[in-house]
Amino acid sequence: MAAVARVAREITARLEHCNPLALAVMRGGVVFAGHLLPLLRFPLEFDYIDVTRYGDATRGGEIEWRTGPARSVAGRVVLVIDDILDEGHTLALIRERILAAGAAAFHSAVFAGKDTGRPKRAAADFLGVTVPDRYVFGFGMDVRGAWRNLPAVYALKDSKC
Repeated sequence: MAAVARVAREITARLEHCNPLALAVMRGGVVFAGHLLPLLRFPLEFDYIDVTRYGDATRGGEIEWRTGPARSVAGRVVLVIDDILDEGHTLALIRERILAAGAAAFHSAVFAGKDTGRPKRAAADFLGVTVPDRYVFGFGMDVRGAWRNLPAVYALKDSKC
């Protein structure tokens, strides 16, 4: 996918000499991370965090921080890899927690950024594609827990599930 290759080039240009700790955000970020990481031709460490605001719902709720990284982020350059940037609440919390834990720098790569027309609480440093303000799924993003495995991005016909 051209967008993933472009993001990989952008990340490489900025982080290739930093030996970053890459953190995939479970569950959605795992597909993007799986396509992105083999394109990053520099040393890095990999771990994950499990943070969600949607669960199996189609509307965001309270953020649930389920699992932090097993590796320490203290003094590290951290690259968080996630599936979608909607309103930015989850990414803002992740950024705050990672920096509070002592990370030297925080970067984020998000496959899809939703064009909501409203300000977001956080912005991605690296963005794959922009999607319309609809509920989208596929390529890691789910609808009620299913269809993360689709190779492309789709939108629900009716957002009032």
